[in-house]
This record gives sequence, structure tokens and C-alpha cells, in this order.
Amino acid sequence: MNSHQIDEQSNNVGKQNAGETVLLANNLKKYYEVKKGVFGKSQTVKALDGVSFELKVGKTLAVVGESGCGKSTLGKLLTMIESPTQGELFYKGQDLLDKNPANKALRRQKIQIVFQNPYGSLNPRQKVGHILSEPLEVNTLLSKEAIRSKVLKIMAKVGLKEEFYDRYPHMFSGGQRQRIAIARGLMLEPDIVIADEPVSALDVSVRAQVLNLMMDLQEEMGLAYVFISHDLSVVEHIADDVMVMYLGRCVEKGTKEQVYANPMHPYTQALLSATPRLKKQERIERIKLVGELPSPLNPPKGCAFSARCAKAFDKCFTAQPVLKDYSNQLVACFYVEENQ
Repeated sequence: MNSHQIDEQSNNVGKQNAGETVLLANNLKKYYEVKKGVFGKSQTVKALDGVSFELKVGKTLAVVGESGCGKSTLGKLLTMIESPTQGELFYKGQDLLDKNPANKALRRQKIQIVFQNPYGSLNPRQKVGHILSEPLEVNTLLSKEAIRSKVLKIMAKVGLKEEFYDRYPHMFSGGQRQRIAIARGLMLEPDIVIADEPVSALDVSVRAQVLNLMMDLQEEMGLAYVFISHDLSVVEHIADDVMVMYLGRCVEKGTKEQVYANPMHPYTQALLSATPRLKKQERIERIKLVGELPSPLNPPKGCAFSARCAKAFDKCFTAQPVLKDYSNQLVACFYVEENQ
């Protein structure tokens, strides 16, 4: 692939059909076998237990929930850092789990990830120019001159000066390092970026700058984001759709407007009640969750949220609810089912 082809490809990215499904996940599962001690009995941890979603071109799906709910595991499966135990994953109709070499190359190019911590995700011994050149050196046949030109172009796109090319990561602020990480994720001009808590390690004053940059890049390049976060106040600014997860399963899914205006699952209501809101009419009375997230090694019978839910009744402790459609808002909750 030469530099002209890459530029041509870049110009076409934003021209994709806005309503086209770029990524389709169906019943993704990730189980781990865990053994306590040398002679201990093996146990199965269901880190992700049947998650499905559809991601459209140029849109953002926010995946939210507490630590341990399976958000980052989902991100690893989508980028093939890990392979799913079960399920299907399609990029524009192409099976990404098919193990042929062409699909492997397709995954590398079309799906990239931006990690949470810009202090740990960049090699401190490599200069910025080398960090950003590496994906092109490994995955394309571009000349050194074309690679440098491409790197400088992407650096300018994310607001990094040309003189930063020969500097090391430790010479930059947190916000600048995350811009470098975003630039690295864009080097192969992906259609999908998995953003795993991309602003949680940054100062509050810098978060808005990075979020605005991501939204500008999305509009310019037609990017689709899977935005993983525990912070619903951040999600509100960037998401088109929201998927709420609890202990490896999706408990509620809908558009941002649906979920924020009418949270139906008690867990979603609790998360939103803890989110600061400027407008008084948008505030929800604080719902305090009692207890901790259950251990995935020993999940409760029935609904995983039942032990912490003020609205739980007998059925919640014995059966597991499944996602049901309530005016295009999917919710897995027996209380909602009984009161509709």
C-alpha cells in the first residue's frame, strides 16, 4: 500500500454509509478456569457471559458499570487481545473469529484500542516518532519518507507539534501522552476505536480537551467508538447508545436519551443518581447501594444484582432475568417486567 492509497482510503472513511453496521457482536462470552492452590478445585469465572450489541458507522456505544463488571474484558475480546470462549463477532459482515491470515490483518487494521493509562501504555525508551511509526512499519510496505509524512500528518490531526517527533513520553503531560496514544490508534486508519477509560487517568481540566478531540476525530474520520467507562457524566457527552453491565452481563441498553431520561433497571438508576447534574430537574434522588459487587467466583443465584437491590422479590433470588424490549429499550429485570 503506497502513501497515495492511504490518503485515498482516509478520504473515503468519512463517506461510509452512516447507518451501516460496522461491528456486530453476538452472545460473546469469556470464561476463565481458576484454581486455588496446587490441589484446589478448579472453578469457572464468567468474566463476560453473553453480551450482544450492534455498532453503527460514526456512532459511539458507551459500555458502563463498576469495576469487575466485564467492561475491559469486552474491550480485549473486540481487539483480539484475548479470544472469546464463545460467541460471534463480525466486521461489516465478515467473521472476525475465522482464523485465516487475511482476517487477522483485517482486525489489526480496522479495530484499534486506546488504553486507560497514558503513563503506562507508551514505551518510555522510545521516541514519539518511533512509537507512531511502528504500526506502519509492521503492517504496510510504505517507505521511511512516506511513514514519517504519515506520522506528522496524524500528529497534527491530534494537536501535537512537529518538534515532538524526537521527544520521549516522559517529556509530556498526561493529556499530551493520551493524544500520542490516540495518534497511535489512528495510524492504520481504523474504522473502530475501543477507548478503555481513556480519560479516567487525566486531570479533570484536561478531560474535556481529550473528549472534544475524540469527537472531532469521529466527525472528521467517520470513526465508530466503543467507549468503556465507569463515569456516566463523561459518557453523557460522547455516547449515542449506552450499555449498562453488571457482573459480566448486560442489564440495560438503549439510546443515551432513553437511558438518561428514563433509567429502568434499579442498577442504572443507582449509577445515575450518583452522577452530578447541573440542572435540578435532571437530578435523581441518591440511591445508595448496599454491599459490594459479588465475586464472579461465587455469583448469587438468580439475578446477580438481587442482594443489593431494594426492589428485589422472591423470583429475583431464584431465576436469572433476560433482556426484554420495552419500546426499544432493553432491560433485564423482573421488577420492570412485573410493573410494565
